[in-house]
Amino acid sequence: MNRIIVAVGALMCLTGTGTLSFADEMGVMKSEMKGEMKGAMKAKQDEMKGEKEAMKGDMKAHHDAMKDDMRAKKDAMKGEMKAHKEAMNGEMKGAMGK
Repeated sequence: MNRIIVAVGALMCLTGTGTLSFADEMGVMKSEMKGEMKGAMKAKQDEMKGEKEAMKGDMKAHHDAMKDDMRAKKDAMKGEMKAHKEAMNGEMKGAMGK
């Protein structure tokens, strides 16, 4: 009877020790995985930030090109309107002078 109790006690001690070491290993693995995940997430964020900056630069260049194009059209229209106005003034002066 004593041997059975001692054997059961020893078995329980070994099982408890195994469980504790297993839990400790799981905690270490959790910490390692958490570190890896943080690194992966940081890399992904950096990549996305780079893409965002590239897109921002492209959009700015496109916007500036459109702005320059609109300025050129506006200046051309201004020149045409000025020429048209001068022609009308010449016609009006000619008609009034007669």
